[in-house]
Amino acid sequence: MIMNTIKDKPSTSSKKLNQHCANYAAFLSVGLVIFFVSVMNAPIAHADSPIHLNVGDATFKKSLLAIPSFQYLGTPGLNKNYISIGKEIYDTLQFDLSVSSYFDLLKREAFLEDVSKVGLRPVPDDPSGFSFSSWQQIKADFLIRAGYKILNDELTLEAYLYYVPQQKKVLAKTYKGRIKDARIIAHSFANDIVKELTGIKGFFLSKIVTSKSTEPQQREIFVMDWDGANMHAVTHHHSIANSPAWSPDGKSVGYRNFTFHAAEKIRNADLFFYNLEKDERKLISARPGINSGVSFFPDGRHIALTMTRGESPNIYKMTIDGKSFDALTSSTKDVLNVEPSVSPDGKKIAFSSDRNGRPMVYVMNADGSNVARLTIAGEYNSCPKWSPDGKKIVFAGSDKGHFDLFVMDADGTNMVRLTSARKTTNGKMADNEDPSFSPDGRHVLFTSNRDGHHQLYIVDVDGENERRISFDKADYYKPSWSPYLD
Repeated sequence: MIMNTIKDKPSTSSKKLNQHCANYAAFLSVGLVIFFVSVMNAPIAHADSPIHLNVGDATFKKSLLAIPSFQYLGTPGLNKNYISIGKEIYDTLQFDLSVSSYFDLLKREAFLEDVSKVGLRPVPDDPSGFSFSSWQQIKADFLIRAGYKILNDELTLEAYLYYVPQQKKVLAKTYKGRIKDARIIAHSFANDIVKELTGIKGFFLSKIVTSKSTEPQQREIFVMDWDGANMHAVTHHHSIANSPAWSPDGKSVGYRNFTFHAAEKIRNADLFFYNLEKDERKLISARPGINSGVSFFPDGRHIALTMTRGESPNIYKMTIDGKSFDALTSSTKDVLNVEPSVSPDGKKIAFSSDRNGRPMVYVMNADGSNVARLTIAGEYNSCPKWSPDGKKIVFAGSDKGHFDLFVMDADGTNMVRLTSARKTTNGKMADNEDPSFSPDGRHVLFTSNRDGHHQLYIVDVDGENERRISFDKADYYKPSWSPYLD
């Protein structure tokens, strides 16, 4: 189970271990819940089999996708912001599909047809419709045509996906909601496209929870859309809140906060749960010392966490009310067992430990038995996280003074480097840390200080297509990608 070699990605690009452990509510409470009117949700026009991207195939090739501008189908004078609203829908959908890793987007300069002068459906279905030949000539595999209209506060998107080589309509739907739900409508359309073509659920309505610096020596917990939009604080402790983690149903997050206890006149690393749906906070454990690094079991009734009961941090299994707990590790003084990560099936726990001198990644059964070391390379390995299917583990590894991300099979084999970047400020190697898998397991969220601050980035699980999703002067720590929320 020990991995001896590390394979770099093809072509692109201690801190104390216990320091390393360290508008979802609005979305759920939307007054007018978005509804979908299915115009057509199955391939038509030909008797051949449905279009399907074989994304599991080793020779999978990205499809060329054309997304022309969306047409405004309403009366322009009724809403002066109709152009910016349409642009928000378009930009959100385009970013979703570009990050999905299923498509290469054709540039607008390549388009041969003036989409503003033709309909959303092809000829002969619509005598004034578009011509498939215009898109076949530029080698498009798929074409999206969409139009929208606004009436009072209601936004309607009429959307189509076509498979160009066969001149085939793959998906047609009408989405309705309030104007403020424009991004949700776009994310929903992107989800439907991915599910229709791959059979894999799209993650575009998922969220990110993270710790973010606010004032000097202060951090709060923030929630945002997966692409960094709609960021808002869910804590206001005016302290150091860190290490957030999602519950299996995506309705709550657990996190650690250094809380001031007036009676004892000390700050303690307490564990809290925050229910995003109900806007309710609950103190789970304020036992003296560390109460941190929470990871939920899939039953939603138990958590794994790090506590210091005695002289060293160890990993415990606890009920979510904080009343009952059992030790899973029992290291003695000066040995750290931290950062537990429960496998999706609840049978294993990956964690970090320096029991053999250097911090490395280990795995054990959920009851603490059969501990096995997974990593031996590098100076310092930490922050292990499971992929949603339980087949892989991603972690941060330090070698030569900086951290990068690595992914390996769950038994420690087939290790691949995901990141490598230099700081823009001085050319030195940057730290890439705090990984978390997307709900579909195809992407990894992480932090990097390559631009001077610890910002949020996403990379494909093969190490390709890095994208930055936060753009401010704050520092982000321990981001966690939610499960599917739709």
